[in-house]
Amino acid sequence: MRPSVYNTKQKEKILNYIKENSACHLTAAEIVKYLSSEGTPVGTATVYRYLDKLVTNGIIRKYTLDEKTSACYQFIDKNTKCTEHFHLKCISCGELIHIDCSYMQSLSEHIYKHHKFTIDNSRTVLYGRCENCEKQID
Repeated sequence: MRPSVYNTKQKEKILNYIKENSACHLTAAEIVKYLSSEGTPVGTATVYRYLDKLVTNGIIRKYTLDEKTSACYQFIDKNTKCTEHFHLKCISCGELIHIDCSYMQSLSEHIYKHHKFTIDNSRTVLYGRCENCEKQID
């Protein structure tokens, strides 16, 4: 059947695009725009359904800023250390910053030692404003 073959190619293109941009945090809208520019238009709902499936299967990670802002997605590369550090998300511009410092590791150790709770660093996002956005407020 032609539609399922086409659908498989769409999914392949989506996953390849996410893999090729594994250092980035992509939104569904960016993926839809890319596919359209490549001559493979895909509906936004279709992209979201496939992204949800990839999240469920542990292939990509989903970051959500708030209920008003689109989530972003990142390929889970087993060779990167993304699971070993915290993330900072700017509530103004949406930038996602990887933070890997000994203080955050100490915080994680403190929480385990004193509260018997293990933090999943790959899913831990602290929200605030980046330096650039903070300057614009002043």
